[in-house]
Amino acid sequence: MAKGYWVSVYPTITDPERLAAYNELAGLAVKAAGGRVLASIGSRVVAHEAGTAERVVLIEFDSFEQAVAAYESAAYQKALAELPDGFERDFRIIEGLD
Repeated sequence: MAKGYWVSVYPTITDPERLAAYNELAGLAVKAAGGRVLASIGSRVVAHEAGTAERVVLIEFDSFEQAVAAYESAAYQKALAELPDGFERDFRIIEGLD
């Protein structure tokens, strides 16, 4: 079964304190859903073309379905409510190749 991944790119971070509240709740939700953070805050990034180097997060799940269910979970929805107004990120759930 192919793994599932959350890929998030944050173009700018204007309210780090509110983001910290989201991070705490999101981390708990991801862990409860079986997710594993592969890259996050402090990871080195080299951006090319129109790439954004501000912050990139990569989380792995055992399956695509598990990744979708984690996003839809009540715990993660509670975390999303903590994001600041006007917050911008590019978030995707993708299926691995195998």
